Amino acid sequence: MKNIFLIKLIFLLVFITNCQTIKQKTDAIVEKENNKLSQYIGKTSNNLKIDLGKADEDFKNEKGNLELVYKTKKYGIKCERKFEIDSNSIVIGFVSNGCF
Repeated sequence: MKNIFLIKLIFLLVFITNCQTIKQKTDAIVEKENNKLSQYIGKTSNNLKIDLGKADEDFKNEKGNLELVYKTKKYGIKCERKFEIDSNSIVIGFVSNGCF
């Protein structure tokens, strides 16, 4: 009986440790992505287009600002990066989903 409890305890500890490692790696990837995209804040949309190319989609949002959407796929996972551009053609925000 004690052996079964000990085995379950060891399994639980290994599982929890692995989950923390995965979270740390995921957090590091997200931070790297945000740092990469943050460089465009305050720059013109032309800088963005020079580096990333032509957007896959563009549209006006509810605030009247232009949104440029870049879509890619890596390992079968869809990545979408949206940049918000104000009326002066300056990047004022971004959102990244599924990118690593």
